[in-house]
Amino acid sequence: MVRSLWLYLFGVVTMPVGFAGALVVWLLTVAFDRRLVILHLYSCFWASWYTWASPFWKVEIHGKEKIDRRKVYVMVSNHQSMLDILVLYRLFVHFKWVSKAELFRIPLSGWNMSMNRYIRLHRTSRTSIRRMMEDSRKALEEGSSLMIFPEGTRSATGELGRFKEGAFRLAIEARKPILPIVLYGTGDALPKHGFWVRGRHRLQVWILDEVPVERVTSMGVEELTEYVRTLIATKLEALRRSS
Repeated sequence: MVRSLWLYLFGVVTMPVGFAGALVVWLLTVAFDRRLVILHLYSCFWASWYTWASPFWKVEIHGKEKIDRRKVYVMVSNHQSMLDILVLYRLFVHFKWVSKAELFRIPLSGWNMSMNRYIRLHRTSRTSIRRMMEDSRKALEEGSSLMIFPEGTRSATGELGRFKEGAFRLAIEARKPILPIVLYGTGDALPKHGFWVRGRHRLQVWILDEVPVERVTSMGVEELTEYVRTLIATKLEALRRSS
């Protein structure tokens, strides 16, 4: 409990400072930075404060060299914890989050999401889903990668859930490569149904080989969805066996 209180207090104290910096960056760059690359990189730095400052989490990133910064990806990752968001910011590569609309209403961090023009989604609204797909296509066309959790929500058990097809439909239609990402350890550190930090943990990020455009466009949506899910599931199982 002491660990958790310390981290939450650190967040309360630093959030206003982080947002003030984001606002300054936005004001100074919005006129010429069409894709808001600089603001997103600042957001990566801001989010990384919390994993850098925590003595309880050690973030390990494997395979970052596989990311070609010249390419526009549909990035897909498994989802175990709210920590996943902080950990993925540690990649320090440009992308637009596709995220549930509720997060945009959180003071300070949600306002920063809006300034970054991340893509919001009301999961129960068909109109919102159509708008999300339109906004995602536009972001890809403009040269921004997307970061999507295809499970749609955090896993309560750590088991990989069913993948929704939206990310894979976007990749096929936009003819973009898919970059699968595997997160491991975040669910143990901060599970879905809990607010208390659980001791010291290794938070691992594994970048898998990209699925190239030629492979993406050779499959139907259902086949591609299951193919990428299998890649992620296989890596997760290997990590469990080795831990």
